Amino acid sequence: MTIPEGIAYGLLQGITEFLPVSSSGHLALAQNFFGGNAGGDGYFTFMVFLHLGTLAAVIAAYYKDVFGIVKAFFTLSAKLFRGKLKEGLDKSEKLFLLLAAATLPLFAATVFADKIENLINLSRVIGGLLIINGIMLFLADKIKRPPVSLGEEQNGKHAKPSHALIIGFFQLLGVLPGISRSGSTITGGLAVGLDRTDAVKFSFLMSIPAIAGANILELFKIKSHPLPAGSSPAVIIGVLTAAAAGMGAIKLLQYMAKNKKLTYFSVYCIIAGAAAIIAELFI
Repeated sequence: MTIPEGIAYGLLQGITEFLPVSSSGHLALAQNFFGGNAGGDGYFTFMVFLHLGTLAAVIAAYYKDVFGIVKAFFTLSAKLFRGKLKEGLDKSEKLFLLLAAATLPLFAATVFADKIENLINLSRVIGGLLIINGIMLFLADKIKRPPVSLGEEQNGKHAKPSHALIIGFFQLLGVLPGISRSGSTITGGLAVGLDRTDAVKFSFLMSIPAIAGANILELFKIKSHPLPAGSSPAVIIGVLTAAAAGMGAIKLLQYMAKNKKLTYFSVYCIIAGAAAIIAELFI
């Protein structure tokens, strides 16, 4: 694996992980059509490290909320132990419970993990899912619902675990290569009534347990997928590139979602999906 390959895959992972265009779909298409030295056993390990790089990016972008959520775990545990949950919850504790509810549907993905993994070699299927993803993003920009607040109550309405659970089922769609996790969760957030800023924020905070959980499990497999000899510099640079690109993608999506410009991503996904189908069928 060369340093340019590491940078290229790092950019691809960092940009597509958080922009609503499906990182898994793009990485699979890149591998299917262009191959490269990263396609051996070490490719699996490299992808795990790249995901950890993007995980670092979202933690850095929302470090205040992440700190509050971690703290909330301990304060909630203390309240539960002392039987004082009825005394009320602060903002971070409510957010922790919402994230816990939103993460529950992901456990269902483990049942279909093997079948989903087989889809990465089918470029036409990924292309079709990218088109569906584009349609979903187009509809997301059209959603208008009464406001539900993630923080302070807005018009007496505050996000409930039931809202978070619905967003969690939207996240489940994101395990398919070609369906964006961020796009599906933002759409879910808008569908239950979150404003655009809160929908993006909740989507990114949801990505922390999703990315961490999936890749912590994969860490146990990397021993059987060793990196090629001498590839460490390329891997390190790739991970740093993924983290930096991920941070930039987060900032861009915050702006685009707030200003109802998800349609730009919609058009891109539909074009990219159609191109992938045509390329596999006729090239």
